[in-house]
Amino acid sequence: MLLRGGGVSACNAAVGESHRNCHFSRLIRRPVEKTAGICFYGRAQRAHSLRVTAVATGEQKSKAQEPSYQPSLADRLRLGSLTEDGLSYKEKFIVRCYEVGINKTATVETIANLLQEVGCNHAQSVGFSTDGFATTTTMRQLHLIWVTARMHIEIYKYPAWSDVVEIETWCQSEGRIGTRRDWIIKDYANDEVIGRATSKWVMMNQDTRRLQKVTDDVRDEYLVFCPKTLRLAFPEENNASLKKIAKLDDPAKYSKVGLVPRRADFDMNQHVNNVTYIGWVLESMPQEIIDSHELQTITLDYRRECQHDDIVDSLTSPELETASELHGSNGSPTAANDENESLQFLHLLRLSNDGSEINRGRTEWRKKPTKR
Repeated sequence: MLLRGGGVSACNAAVGESHRNCHFSRLIRRPVEKTAGICFYGRAQRAHSLRVTAVATGEQKSKAQEPSYQPSLADRLRLGSLTEDGLSYKEKFIVRCYEVGINKTATVETIANLLQEVGCNHAQSVGFSTDGFATTTTMRQLHLIWVTARMHIEIYKYPAWSDVVEIETWCQSEGRIGTRRDWIIKDYANDEVIGRATSKWVMMNQDTRRLQKVTDDVRDEYLVFCPKTLRLAFPEENNASLKKIAKLDDPAKYSKVGLVPRRADFDMNQHVNNVTYIGWVLESMPQEIIDSHELQTITLDYRRECQHDDIVDSLTSPELETASELHGSNGSPTAANDENESLQFLHLLRLSNDGSEINRGRTEWRKKPTKR
């Protein structure tokens, strides 16, 4: 819920439910900004200066609200904090040179990593565990962790090297077996929304690897830090984040086989990290699309965990409506009449040995802008 984890599908649950271009140049001279009573800079802050407004229920305090709370060095230097009502978290990030790709802009993997980072920092700010699982007290007692069931990311404008983005995140309940986390991504220079994302998480027993219902005890522990009324990053009716991903027909038009998890692909939860799956999905995209288009939307359904010795195949085919547009053009995905058309693709990650489905995905691509 509040942090990253290996992906499994909610469909496999054995629980009986279906379930700004701105630069922080001379950063230390920038006026001190305060949000929710938290000073971003300055090493002489006292614990009482990091209070946040009590959440509505008053039943539980965030870590920063505790009288004995002493901020760590990371807390003092991090450009993030809970919002004034304590029900969401915002943090600013500078895009580093090693986070941009061939388009000289941040890659989708960079965006996904930042989403994970802000979710992790949100979890720590409300006092959840810092061991990588963002678990509540009850969850730790019962050996329960959160794992990703679905991730949906839309990027309207990619930030470039040295741009500053501000990401806001919050979490909410999602039925009896899971929770959701949403994000809003803004260009800090002009407050423009440049991306949105949402995700669904389910609870899994760390020992048995089986999914479990979210108990009332666990729900009570984290709902105190959630908005009291439904707040969605994608409030539009029938938005793309709700679209079911059709199964890709075999044989696929494009493929990349023999992908193997590297040691660096495993996160602190000892899972292949969610962002690795994004990279694997894109490995089978045709090069002509990579050259002419940029990723606008990606949706991934996580259906099973990938182990360190697994071999993975990445399969990609145009979605039906895209395929019909390509008819009569020798199947070239770049042949199109409309310069502003978008292309949609279906994706499948599966085990090479038995074809077991690991991940099902859908992507949408737009023409690259002519000038950066």
